[in-house]
Amino acid sequence: MVHEKEEWKDESYGDELRERIESFAAEGWESIPEDEREEWFSRFKFWGVFHQRSGQESYFMLRLTNCGGVLEPGQLRAIGEVAREYAGGPVENPEFGDAWIDLTTRQSVQLHWLKLEDVPAVWEKLEAVGVSSRSAGGDAMRNVSGCPVAGKDEHEHVETRSLLDRIQRELRGDDALSNMPRKFNISVTGCREGCAQDSINDVALEPARKLAGGEEVRGFNVRAGGGLGGREPRRARSVDAFVTPEHAYEVVRAFVELYHEEGDRTNRSRNRARFFVDDWGTGAIREELADRVDFELQHAGTSFRTEYTYNAGRKPERGKHDHVGVHEQPDGRHYVGLSVPVGRMGAEEAIELADLADEYGGGEVRLTRRQNPILMDVPEGNLDDLLAEPLLETHTPEPGAFGRGAIACTGTEFCSLALTETKARTAAMLRWFRRNVEVPDDVSQLKLHFSGCTADCGQAMTADIGLQGMRARKDGEMVEAMDVGVGGGVGAEPSFIEWTRQRVPADEVPGMIRNLVEAFAALREDGQTFREWVDATGHETLIELAEPEETSYEDPCLHDAKQSWYPFADGESPAPTDATGEPLPSDD
Repeated sequence: MVHEKEEWKDESYGDELRERIESFAAEGWESIPEDEREEWFSRFKFWGVFHQRSGQESYFMLRLTNCGGVLEPGQLRAIGEVAREYAGGPVENPEFGDAWIDLTTRQSVQLHWLKLEDVPAVWEKLEAVGVSSRSAGGDAMRNVSGCPVAGKDEHEHVETRSLLDRIQRELRGDDALSNMPRKFNISVTGCREGCAQDSINDVALEPARKLAGGEEVRGFNVRAGGGLGGREPRRARSVDAFVTPEHAYEVVRAFVELYHEEGDRTNRSRNRARFFVDDWGTGAIREELADRVDFELQHAGTSFRTEYTYNAGRKPERGKHDHVGVHEQPDGRHYVGLSVPVGRMGAEEAIELADLADEYGGGEVRLTRRQNPILMDVPEGNLDDLLAEPLLETHTPEPGAFGRGAIACTGTEFCSLALTETKARTAAMLRWFRRNVEVPDDVSQLKLHFSGCTADCGQAMTADIGLQGMRARKDGEMVEAMDVGVGGGVGAEPSFIEWTRQRVPADEVPGMIRNLVEAFAALREDGQTFREWVDATGHETLIELAEPEETSYEDPCLHDAKQSWYPFADGESPAPTDATGEPLPSDD
């Protein structure tokens, strides 16, 4: 028996849904029948329109798509202007104020506090510069990830931009494939550093090579079935296939079509592509792919996995572990990666960043999987002036180890699944770490990822130190808490964190992390990275070293535990509100 959400999608989904959203927007929030809202909100997600959580009725998040993280000149400015005009909420966030954008771990952007009535105007402004929200959520192919500096990196083994564009245009744009069994993630990278994180994608192309007639042939190996969430992560597994760039699209499409046709549409807790690969096995999948393409499917070639350095816990001299900093392009110009801890920028900051991209570079901004922006095509002669700009003091290309490595998901601020607030809390922890935790001078990378729940949108499972939101009792009260693990990463041999402590009250987590980092600093061998130290240290010893502790750190919302309509607001929610933000009369 199919899941009820499949019945909802059968009634309306994909491109045809756009007209219904616009109709509801024209008539106002109240035009959505109350007994049908769950169904409509589930469908809306295909167009990136997400209803926010309980207490925030009539407010929506809009997720955008930009394949491979590319924002062409003018696009970031339009996004910032939309945020400034439409993304102001009924209350300010005490850490970030009002009207901002969130950069995501899939190289895209989210806007919050939008009124449904404003969505068509937002679409019009964004689509005028080529930015879309189509297929940004729901059971669809999500934003395609890739190396954010594709075409601009001297270490690129095979060019990917044309392939990414084709996947975006012909595969994600195919309405016949809009209704997938569950959300589906694609990654394509031609670089040698692994920055598209193929290990945690449903289908992924990684750079590889083969010899044919004594000549090197460049292309991709194919992996499938990676993903996080539900405390059941999987590494993407090789399907023993090598494809050249001209055949890569066909094999990706073949796997998408296979999952679209054969994926489980009954059990949503076990129907992500990683479970599909578990059930089918890579051998059977390879045979099916070979039958579906019109060329001979070659066996896997030699990959570059042993060279992967992106979030791989390796020494900086081995290669980039992110894209922060100043880096030379093959054409002699530079790209400059900025650090935006937890990925949140004010609308005015986003507009200013777009201005800097125009003034000092080529206008293009790219986004990374670590929630950071990159200014592209900066001539050598413009670097000093760019680096002296005040905005780069806030979002610096030379951050400390904690700020550089911080990622946080949306959290209880807007997400109905989350158990804890994440972004403001992470910002508060980072300030405390800067004042109270000394990191060895040679340590530039310390990946701290925070997910508000086990869905793991913050990719805690792949961090040096991973945090997942929980609840616990402390002094007789329910408080926000975290499970804490160490030792994750995506490199040659991807690893997921091992849990060291569970249900640690949120105000004791910074002290626990300080104890752990101080032990690392005292006990590490010369030059050893945190990941290497964790691997060399017994798990029981790590548990002993990771001692929770109350400190001078003051938590911003310890006792909320989802009881409030907004983690930083007292009193009753004003929602639902009308198109102007005025509260609507209650029927009670």
